[in-house]
Amino acid sequence: MDFEEVFANHVDDVLRYVRSLCDDPDLAEDITSETFMKAIRFSEGFRGDSSVSTWLCQIAKNTYLTWAKRHHHTTPLEEDTPSEDQTEQKVLSKQQWLDIHHILHTLGEPHKEVFSLRVFSELSFTEIGAIFEKTPTWARVTFHRAKNSIKDKLEGSNDHG
Repeated sequence: MDFEEVFANHVDDVLRYVRSLCDDPDLAEDITSETFMKAIRFSEGFRGDSSVSTWLCQIAKNTYLTWAKRHHHTTPLEEDTPSEDQTEQKVLSKQQWLDIHHILHTLGEPHKEVFSLRVFSELSFTEIGAIFEKTPTWARVTFHRAKNSIKDKLEGSNDHG
């Protein structure tokens, strides 16, 4: 793998993705740099199951989540009243979110990644499609299949638990 070429072809996409996660330009550049350093270090781990762009974004996401956990980073509420999305998320208990995460990790790719990019990174279907080099419709269908699979597994675990 020619990392100069990989860097030149993907640095802007990775940086844009990381900025969607953290809204801090300096931190986004640091995370992006670290992402490419990890990609070089762990290049033999790239099996080609996904595009290089998807692989790099996964490394970037994990790098950012590690940073956020290490720094106890939370996003401050910008308003006193939560948005509709924040209210909906608060309705789910911590246990329900843990259940969703456990189920999410049982899903195969690309369902797991598309669901994560949509729900946790709040990317549009157009952005998700671009990461996978697919159409927004593909991203939308894949997301809904993942969501329905998670919902079915949650309902199944509630019936038996």
